[in-house]
Amino acid sequence: MEMTKMFKERLTDVIRRPLITEKATRGLDINQYTFEVDHRADKPDIKAAVEKLFDVKVIGISTMNPPRRSRRVGRFSGKRAQVKKAIVRLAEGNSIQLFPDSEG
Repeated sequence: MEMTKMFKERLTDVIRRPLITEKATRGLDINQYTFEVDHRADKPDIKAAVEKLFDVKVIGISTMNPPRRSRRVGRFSGKRAQVKKAIVRLAEGNSIQLFPDSEG
């Protein structure tokens, strides 16, 4: 699968980090992984990045792009960073190791 021009050079710009929440952890049992992604990335970009970075087969992607939240500290107000979530469903037999075994 071909990446769009914006993310052609760096796959790590698409996927920022895995999200570890209670709901995301329940999704691991049914082979669904939740990632925070760049808010400009679309589904083909996310699919290509996950398949190349983790060497797995992606069969479905759901994305959520909630509105930005306001944040206030004292008299200063502003907006939080734009966050887009992607739930990636992998094919049977594929998995991503989010927690590497620590030996030592």
